[in-house]
Amino acid sequence: MAGRETLEELVRLQGERVRGLKQQKASTEQIEEEVAKLLKLKAQLGPDEGKHKFVLKTPKGTRDYSPRQMAVREKVFDVIIGCFKRHGAEVIDTPVFELKETLTGKYGEDSKLIYDLKDQGGELLSLRYDLTVPFARYLAMNKLTNIKRYHIAKVYRRDNPAMTRGRYREFYQCDFDIAGQFDPMIPDAECLKIMCEILSSLQIGDFLVKVNDRRILDGLFAICGVPDTKFRTICSSVDKLDKMSWEEVKNEMVGEKGLAPEVADRIGDYVQQHGGVSLVEQLLQDPKLSQNKQALEGLGDLKLLFEYLTLFGVADKVSPFDAGALGLEDLEPHPELSLLLSPQISFDLSLARGLDYYTGVIYEAVLLQPPAQAGEEPLGVGSVAAGGRYDGLVGMFDPKGRKVPCVGLSIGVERIFSIVEQRLEALEEKVRTTETQVLVASAQKKLLEERLKLVSELWDAGIKAELLYKKNPKLLNQLQYCEEAGIPLVAIIGEQELKDGVVKLRSVTSREEVDVRREDLVEEIKRRTSQPSCTC
Repeated sequence: MAGRETLEELVRLQGERVRGLKQQKASTEQIEEEVAKLLKLKAQLGPDEGKHKFVLKTPKGTRDYSPRQMAVREKVFDVIIGCFKRHGAEVIDTPVFELKETLTGKYGEDSKLIYDLKDQGGELLSLRYDLTVPFARYLAMNKLTNIKRYHIAKVYRRDNPAMTRGRYREFYQCDFDIAGQFDPMIPDAECLKIMCEILSSLQIGDFLVKVNDRRILDGLFAICGVPDTKFRTICSSVDKLDKMSWEEVKNEMVGEKGLAPEVADRIGDYVQQHGGVSLVEQLLQDPKLSQNKQALEGLGDLKLLFEYLTLFGVADKVSPFDAGALGLEDLEPHPELSLLLSPQISFDLSLARGLDYYTGVIYEAVLLQPPAQAGEEPLGVGSVAAGGRYDGLVGMFDPKGRKVPCVGLSIGVERIFSIVEQRLEALEEKVRTTETQVLVASAQKKLLEERLKLVSELWDAGIKAELLYKKNPKLLNQLQYCEEAGIPLVAIIGEQELKDGVVKLRSVTSREEVDVRREDLVEEIKRRTSQPSCTC
């Protein structure tokens, strides 16, 4: 190592000698001779094995967000949080990593996607996979039996990312959950109502909410002859029916999971059915399924759920085909057709939700792609929200096994961001990245101190204000900045305005100017930008 350091020092000194000769304009022969010595030394030094080319990129499955993208995300978050708060939710937060044993055994086959961390100080840790398991741990730790909460935070999955479809390794989840012992299906119906409210408010297109119950699935697996030990793995196969044909799913069940072909066929007769409350009634009369206690309980609860959803106004709308056929997938709403932009709830026996902790009602919202030709069914183009009931999860963490019934939903916000961004790009719509209400400007030189005083007054009064960081900026440059940034007002001061005790307030869009008394400026800006007066 010492020999290498000596060579590196000789290379450095020889390099300085060559540069010195060039500056002194020495003869070409002398410079070439010294360059040859430098190259010889570098050849002796050889390549540095420890050095490699640094690639400047974000880790796989992650991304940066520009101010424009963040402005879109904040608007989406505002809609979601506003809805959660409207329904009376409190907010909590939990650590980004948990003890590994907290997460182990809660996600079924998806457990392989958990990010494990190196042993730090004797604790085996993993990055959180979702916000539901940490919530259950939080309830058990704090001995809570009743709470309505929301939680918006990043989660991590060692998945194969598909960035163009909003599938990442690091992404946000927006969760809403109701924990507590209540009468059946009332909290469940509210969760579905919230899901429909949010997706309708975001105007991302027509969607379908699929509903099922894990008890119905377990019941039909039992009557079809699936061994108890294969319930979860067969459930995982059924859950792929939204992406794969029945034949492909059957081949997986039989070829990979060892299920008898006749058992798979019996399952297929059930899980390919979907409809509304009439299908629930039909299955309640099914001679085999109605004899299974679990399935009967699930069907009874689903019937009750549909009654409550009708009262909430989300179960008796037009079919997705009717809305999709009209091409209402555009970002821009169509007021005259707003009644057709309504969700439909569908009882879908193929919906399985792969996570192990679900115990009852499960649901998933998918965006619909309009049919290519009249008479065809619309295609689901991706899940944007999901959830369900998980009554046993808290009991897994409680030392005495005390259960706290829970039901919740999660909004697939990354998928929604991708859709909204694509729509805005297509429309070439300008997005404001700041909320600045007014720019403090001057039309003359040597007024920096006065601009600083005025902008400080506005900040202290709660006004969102800016100024350019130059002593003597040109008025044209200041006005141009406002147009580029979308700032609606300019407060202009000059020597005459200072003498008269006024500020010239200019509308950027209309270019109209009016003199406003200095003491009235704050209220005038608030009035024009519709900001309520500060009560602090």
